[in-house]
Amino acid sequence: MSQATSPATSLDDGIVATAESCLEAVGQAREAIHGVIFGQEKVVDLALVTILSGGHGLLVGLPGLAKTKLVETLGTVLGLDARRVQFTPDLMPSDILGTEILEEDAERRRAFRFVKGPVFTQLLMADEINRASPRTQSALLQAMQEGHVSVAGERHDLPRPFHVLATQNPIEQEGTYPLPEAQLDRFLLEIDVGYPDRAAERRILIETTGAEEHRPVAVMSTDQLMTAQRLVRRLPVGEAVVEAILDLVRAARPHGGDPLVKDKLLWGPGPRASQALTLAARARALIEGRVAPSVADVKALAEPVLKHRMALNYAARADGETIEGLIAKLAEKL
Repeated sequence: MSQATSPATSLDDGIVATAESCLEAVGQAREAIHGVIFGQEKVVDLALVTILSGGHGLLVGLPGLAKTKLVETLGTVLGLDARRVQFTPDLMPSDILGTEILEEDAERRRAFRFVKGPVFTQLLMADEINRASPRTQSALLQAMQEGHVSVAGERHDLPRPFHVLATQNPIEQEGTYPLPEAQLDRFLLEIDVGYPDRAAERRILIETTGAEEHRPVAVMSTDQLMTAQRLVRRLPVGEAVVEAILDLVRAARPHGGDPLVKDKLLWGPGPRASQALTLAARARALIEGRVAPSVADVKALAEPVLKHRMALNYAARADGETIEGLIAKLAEKL
């Protein structure tokens, strides 16, 4: 007589099957993106970590480093509806969120109808977000946090999933409105986009200036992506990884932090940084084909998670200290 399968066993088998399917799909998506974006492997992986974690990312880099192409490629490969908004000083909140218009029907009855703005998409590229006024920045960042917008007292839910990848130019700061610290904290990761190396730039020259250009193809569907996002939250986190995250985040604070850095900081990361680091470590493990994060994941993600959540005081800046250097010192001690 065959023995009946217990509900717990069947549930575990279902989780394992889901994990295997997600690992394969995420691996294929990663390869597809790397096949289009050359020389930015770390940037691509961090952008994938951001989306798999269900968060938003801030891309900081000079013009011409494929930030726009990265967002377009992510949208295509992951099966997401992607849009781009170029931020300018005269951009109004209604230009992003949408507005109500007055319509008149054939019987001359008038009524307001809400016309959705570009924020009603699944992947939004907010190009040069620091060029918009604080009012417009706040409208977008509220939508990022709440997952809905309110216009004329009416609530309008945003699509699921909803992700924002915003860009900033680190050099040209004239006529910009820097994001306040509380709003920076809403970005899961700050991703630095640097120059490609010589080999990657050679490949860019050869493969993007000919008659044919390699274009991205859809690898995942929206449902598959959301399944992967749910799996990320279910991946087990070992006690050693939890302690490493707590040690790192708490050491990066001016009050009660590590003696190496606490006297050099104006402020440090709050509990949201610990949450971001936990989710991002799980997502990085999934991208690399593992079902549990390690302390190495915490070290690798320390800078993109903490960099925009810390600030040096005047004395530290005068001494030539950098946020990146302080984070590296703390990560080495894990």
